[in-house]
Amino acid sequence: MAQVSMTVNGKAASGDVEGRTLLSSFLRDTLELTGTHVGCDTSQCGACVVHVNGEAVKACTMLAAEAAGAEVTTIEAMANADGSLSTIQQAFQDHHGLQCGFCTPGMVMSAAALLKDNPTPTETEIREYLEGNICRCTGYHNIVKAIMAASGQDVSSIAAE
Repeated sequence: MAQVSMTVNGKAASGDVEGRTLLSSFLRDTLELTGTHVGCDTSQCGACVVHVNGEAVKACTMLAAEAAGAEVTTIEAMANADGSLSTIQQAFQDHHGLQCGFCTPGMVMSAAALLKDNPTPTETEIREYLEGNICRCTGYHNIVKAIMAASGQDVSSIAAE
């Protein structure tokens, strides 16, 4: 066992971990931040996306020890300071970008990373960026609309599928 320390959602966090402990397990089991979902443990689904030092990372493929000293942001920190939904979260709600909700935390975290790097992505750019995120329910159409709406773009031009 080794002690690992990092900043998670703006607060100091630490815990004892085995060398093989995944960041997703550390967040969920040690810190009880269960918004980071684990769907596949193989980096295929994207349900576990968090930000590490500002970059989107699949937490099921990163060891907790690799995040030592890092700034980690999870879905729990995405809401506004007053507890209201962030622009991205509100857009997912407004444009029905979620159904069962299992993939939603990873989708929101991926969307935030995309919009940070590309504030007004095209529909094609959004679809390409989300290749690493799987949604079994929505067919992605409304997720794309939600991300475009969160970027302040008009979504009326996106044809219904």
